[in-house]
Amino acid sequence: MIPKIILGTGPDATRRTIRYLFGKGRANEHIDPHLVASWNDFAPDPGRSPHRDPKEVEAQLAAQLDQPVKMLGDKAPKYTVWHCPVRAAPEDPILTDAQWAEIARRIVAAAGIAPEGDEEACRWVAVRHADDHIHIAATLVRQDGKRPKRDHDQRAVQREARKIEIDYGLRRLKPGDGTAAKRPTSKEHFKAKRLGQDAAARDVLRLWVRRAVAAAADEAEFFALLEATDVTVRLKLGPSGDALGCNFALPGDTNDKGEPVFYAGSTLAPDLSLPKIRERLATTSPQPATVPPGNPWHQATAATERIPHRLAHGNDHAAQGQLEALGAALDLMPVVAPVTVKADLERAAAVFERATRSRIAGDRDSARVLRRSMQAIWRDRPQDRDGAGFAMLLDTMLTAVAYAMHWHRTRQHAQQEAAAQQALVHLHTAYAQTAEPVLAGLAHRAPSLQMKHRYAHHFQEAVPEHAERILNDPAWDALATVLAEAEAAGHNAATVLDQALSQRTLDDAHSPARALTWRIRRLGERHVPSPLAQAANARSVTQRPTATAPAHTAAAVQSSQPSQGRRR
Repeated sequence: MIPKIILGTGPDATRRTIRYLFGKGRANEHIDPHLVASWNDFAPDPGRSPHRDPKEVEAQLAAQLDQPVKMLGDKAPKYTVWHCPVRAAPEDPILTDAQWAEIARRIVAAAGIAPEGDEEACRWVAVRHADDHIHIAATLVRQDGKRPKRDHDQRAVQREARKIEIDYGLRRLKPGDGTAAKRPTSKEHFKAKRLGQDAAARDVLRLWVRRAVAAAADEAEFFALLEATDVTVRLKLGPSGDALGCNFALPGDTNDKGEPVFYAGSTLAPDLSLPKIRERLATTSPQPATVPPGNPWHQATAATERIPHRLAHGNDHAAQGQLEALGAALDLMPVVAPVTVKADLERAAAVFERATRSRIAGDRDSARVLRRSMQAIWRDRPQDRDGAGFAMLLDTMLTAVAYAMHWHRTRQHAQQEAAAQQALVHLHTAYAQTAEPVLAGLAHRAPSLQMKHRYAHHFQEAVPEHAERILNDPAWDALATVLAEAEAAGHNAATVLDQALSQRTLDDAHSPARALTWRIRRLGERHVPSPLAQAANARSVTQRPTATAPAHTAAAVQSSQPSQGRRR
């Protein structure tokens, strides 16, 4: 159940609110509007007065609600109307008018608008015009002329909503910590629906602005990227002429007068105000310690691989910085992804956005490599032979997001945990579509049976607890291929395999052969030995064709805590 508080101001605020609640709506979405409850239980009901002009009854109702406000005259507060839509989830049972009336009474009591038993409380009404929601409208002056005590009313209403969900058997939402992005209003939802758009302008703008922050190296490039997407930016200037804030408008999103509808960055998300954006860009601006030259796919993958370790062993500030960098990387993934998985990756990025914010301040210094390597991928589009680079990166992101879910769970960040869990669903879908063609191509180049037998023997010696799963895994042929290719490049297959096994336990791997395929592919491509080293490796392979290594067991590396071997 989602309650949302909106404050109204102006001399005619109450009348405008009542007119809207009993009108047809902006897209004829209001069906049979009528009162289900009121402050005195006998307020005039424009929806149930068949023998009177509805407009006349609306005026009468607004006048009765407004009476305490009018009595104050010039001393009336700036905000005179408290408006709170309360919406049930689509899968919830349809509640009766009596049930909605009781819910309304609990909401206004929790908010301090009308505490139970307080006969001098604010006047209010609850209007229902759909099966799944009501609107509560109240005036913000008590009948004794005082102001209501509604400190932190949004939090109080949310807490009461969680109790209502339990009492009525409704879908139970996760408690928040006040760091969530502002949801689109009903007006914004209906506008998008009327225009045939899949998402409200607020949500689309948040995605575009986040993507520009993730891609930009500095503030100038950030604004240039938004300009390239036709987003209109309006800066808020201080007396000195310096920009203090910025507002964004989506192309084609206009009001009734044909003017652009602007959203302040801070209302798109708490971390999208101009000062917050500048803080984020400061961590990606060029510094003396830049990313070393190399394959940015490998660099991004290696940086992402380190995230689980830092979530498990780092302090909370560093961990939060890693989550922010992971979110920025996910923001850019749809841009560099194959067409077939763009939609799933956009959904993953959109929901994981909630998992990137908490009350913990992020230390972003340790996340520079991931940010810059993702920017290099986005900017330069480096060659990705057969799509393996993208698949490898996506594979490590799956693990990182799973660790993010656990990290939030241990800190009781319920909404963030749920967001990471949702993101995993979309990432798994994208990964399956991306990885399968790459693995099939590798399997098609599988080496001879003799070489496969040699590799199989090493697995049986090195990881006997996983050997059967690996050898019976559909990705076994692909794994054998990358081992053979590593050997052809001059590596010792046994050494590379042992390095891959030492990076992280296979205990929680859904497909151990697939996990090892990506690790060995990356190891085999990253450091090709010199000719002298290749000769030494060749002699080593000849002398020890079935070389063994210490067993890689679950005791060596705890499944929930990646080993130091992952650090590069």
